[in-house]
Amino acid sequence: MADRPVHEHIKDLSNSLVILSDKVLKNFTASLQALLRPAESLGEDIRLADGEIDASEVRLEEQCLIFLALQQPVARDLRTIITILKINTDLERIGDLAVHIYERIPEIKPGFLDHFQFEKMGELAKEMVQKSIQAFVNRDRQLAEEVCDMDEQLDTMHRLVFKKVSVELKGAVEDTNQYIVAMSISRYIERIGDHATRIAREVIYLVTGEIARHTEGSFEKLIQSLKD
Repeated sequence: MADRPVHEHIKDLSNSLVILSDKVLKNFTASLQALLRPAESLGEDIRLADGEIDASEVRLEEQCLIFLALQQPVARDLRTIITILKINTDLERIGDLAVHIYERIPEIKPGFLDHFQFEKMGELAKEMVQKSIQAFVNRDRQLAEEVCDMDEQLDTMHRLVFKKVSVELKGAVEDTNQYIVAMSISRYIERIGDHATRIAREVIYLVTGEIARHTEGSFEKLIQSLKD
């Protein structure tokens, strides 16, 4: 490792991160497809892909740590490795949430989810992840900020689901669990958007050196970010 220029090692690590993001997005797409068209059997593929995502995340983390130990980078190179490590973790968690979505599908009656806008929510969350990774590749602060702005739109959609579920539960007798599952799925998609936003904020940190998440708001949000 020491014989190669530092920038080549960083390029390799960045490429590994992009490959991981592709795997995560494909699995998220598969979970949404299964959610919207449950007749299609995708469970085994989704679980196998999640295992590959977990292994890739661990491998990339190990490579980054070895690089830090042997190269001892400073300034911008150090920032890049820190950013890759953080994005790596967010991608793995997005992969986990995709599996959580799939795992709730057997609890849903056919047609029940037609009451909600999960297809639009899922597509928006996917777009946020795609753009956040694109922002990393291109070191594009403006695109990263666009992702942060999109998060409010996804949050609004999640709040609408919550309101609908709250209203419907007041009159529901047989479908109580169905509404609870719908709320869980909405929360999973919303959290994927949160992770995409965190990736975007790490890109802003990479480009500017500013730790954007510190401007997010309350102490409670910071505590929640550590729990997620």
